[in-house]
Amino acid sequence: MEMSIERKTGRFTEGLRYLGYALEVFGVIGFELLLAYLIEPKLYQRDIKDFDTIQTIIHWIVTCSVWGLGAYLVVKECRKKSGLDLIDNLKNIPIFDRENPIKAKQWVMIAAGTVLCLVSTWIDWNGSKVLTEFSRRGPLLFTFQYIYYLFEVALVLLIIIFGQMAFEKWSGNNSFPFGGVLVALTWGLGHWLSKGSMATGLYTAAGGFVFGSVYLLTNRNVKLSYILLCIMFIL
Repeated sequence: MEMSIERKTGRFTEGLRYLGYALEVFGVIGFELLLAYLIEPKLYQRDIKDFDTIQTIIHWIVTCSVWGLGAYLVVKECRKKSGLDLIDNLKNIPIFDRENPIKAKQWVMIAAGTVLCLVSTWIDWNGSKVLTEFSRRGPLLFTFQYIYYLFEVALVLLIIIFGQMAFEKWSGNNSFPFGGVLVALTWGLGHWLSKGSMATGLYTAAGGFVFGSVYLLTNRNVKLSYILLCIMFIL
């Protein structure tokens, strides 16, 4: 009985630690709000919507730099305190793992989720998001914006990974996309606040849930999940 209580306590503590990592990553994402709505408007004496080309590029470069550094520090903290080395695991995991193959049913569900996201994006943008942003931004801004998107997807994936591990420790259920739920609650809320639109927040939250499902459907293959999430979010 005592061993059972100790084991449950240990799992709860471990899950709480992983949840902490997920929330730390979300905090890293949230740095952009501080930068865009407090620091830069005072520095440039203008709203972010009125930034010129150079100011916009600087915003994305600084944001991506902080995001990259923040993500690295969280992963490093996880390796030190929990023994999980995501960087080392990433190096050793092939995009298509023959030892842990994805079943046909899983591929069908992955394809369905991808198509759902692409169709909803097409409807939301009244056409191709990529072409629309390219025509609006031009080649230079378009390039930096899509680099920014690549960093954003990486952070979202980290929230999914850590969130999934946290709730699996607590529930023992490894088939429900807890990480996607956490992304829906955090990333979705962040978009609601930053965009000032509940509809945008709900749309992002739904996408986050799909992303979390894809992570499980790829058998937790981080490389493949990242590629798929980039396609689903960026395109």
